[in-house]
Amino acid sequence: MSRGTIGLVACAAGGAETIRADFVEPAIERGWDVAVTLTPTAATWLEESGEAAKLEELTGHLVRSSPRMPGEKSPHPPISCYVVAPATANVVAKLALGISDNQALTTVNEAIGGGVVPVVVFPRVNAAHTRHPAWRSHLAALGSAGVHLVTGEDVWPLYEPREAPPGRPLPWSAILDLVEQVTAATR
Repeated sequence: MSRGTIGLVACAAGGAETIRADFVEPAIERGWDVAVTLTPTAATWLEESGEAAKLEELTGHLVRSSPRMPGEKSPHPPISCYVVAPATANVVAKLALGISDNQALTTVNEAIGGGVVPVVVFPRVNAAHTRHPAWRSHLAALGSAGVHLVTGEDVWPLYEPREAPPGRPLPWSAILDLVEQVTAATR
């Protein structure tokens, strides 16, 4: 029996190419159903590489990147928790400001505004983004809305990230652990 459905929203950042092997497969092994939505650029990347088709085969769900037509039924089941990972600085800013200019942002912004479905965000940004004057206010806005940010020296520094050594893996296991923690609290 499924523990619920994780709505994974992947953005065009380094690590997006690893979502199947490093997040979706482990989530399924832990008993989760996973429904994937991609930002437009991430969709281009993963369609070109063949990963989108592999994700659809693995999850049994359409990988979404565009909105459905009026009256069309959602191809994804109800979501238990949204995970935005890897999240670009652009997506973090848009979520903080409530901008919903693509399918991925629309679904997550609705969850943030609805306040019922938990949202976990892993910002995958460089040091220049974190020094932008608006960065901390974006994080504060998300935090005040109840969004769970995956940060910390043990997973990925948030305010002053160092340049990651080549091949540094993303903290997918820590992200999945947080999903399980926040969904247990909402049951």
